[in-house]
Amino acid sequence: MLIKGMTLFLVVMAVLAMFGKLRLPGGRGGRRAIGRVCPACGRPKIGAGPCPCGKSRES
Repeated sequence: MLIKGMTLFLVVMAVLAMFGKLRLPGGRGGRRAIGRVCPACGRPKIGAGPCPCGKSRES
C-alpha cells in the first residue's frame, strides 16, 4: 500500500512538471525578460537609479 502511494505521488509530480514546462517555456532567463536590465552590462536594474556599473547608456 505504501509503495502504491509513493508511486502515485511520483506520477502526479511528473505530470505537474510536464504542465509547468508547457506553461513556462525557456529555462534560464525566464524572469530576467520581465524586468529592466542595464544595456551596458546586462545586470538587472532595481529601482529608478543608475546601474552600479557606472555606464550611462539607457535603452
